[in-house]
Amino acid sequence: LDVRPLRGNINTRMAKLDAGDYDAIILAAAGLKRLGMAQRIRSIVPTSLCVPAAGQGALAIEIREGDEDLKRWLAPLACEKTLMEVSVERRLSWRLGGSCQVPLAAFCVPTTGDTLELTARVASPDGKEVLESVMSAQVMSARQAESLGDRAADELILQGAQRWLPSS
Repeated sequence: LDVRPLRGNINTRMAKLDAGDYDAIILAAAGLKRLGMAQRIRSIVPTSLCVPAAGQGALAIEIREGDEDLKRWLAPLACEKTLMEVSVERRLSWRLGGSCQVPLAAFCVPTTGDTLELTARVASPDGKEVLESVMSAQVMSARQAESLGDRAADELILQGAQRWLPSS
């Protein structure tokens, strides 16, 4: 494979594919569906093969502090399950100094009951080495969610991930 960077919005990226600049590109299926381009999807890459970045696919709405009316109005859109999953992923990312420049992936999913499973990976900048942590825990609060993210971060650090992470 010749993996190359690709910048621009979805239409720009699709135009580059259509022009033959690329043989294939990877985009978010949700974005293509939202834009009415679902017919362009040829394959879905399984998360077991390519773990997404922390928080991918989760949407957030930020409001002014103290705006209780708006908070109540938006409350039906909040999903506690998603909040817990994203809290695990974001905690791991925060602990490891995650940014757009850090080769870090985190994907948290429910397994049974209140149990969440986190798959986390850190890669060398050239992608030739990958460290992985897969662990699960019963999570019923934001604090327990953070604990799962912390444990996975600690495991990756023990494996040597700090050599690829920004120094603090």
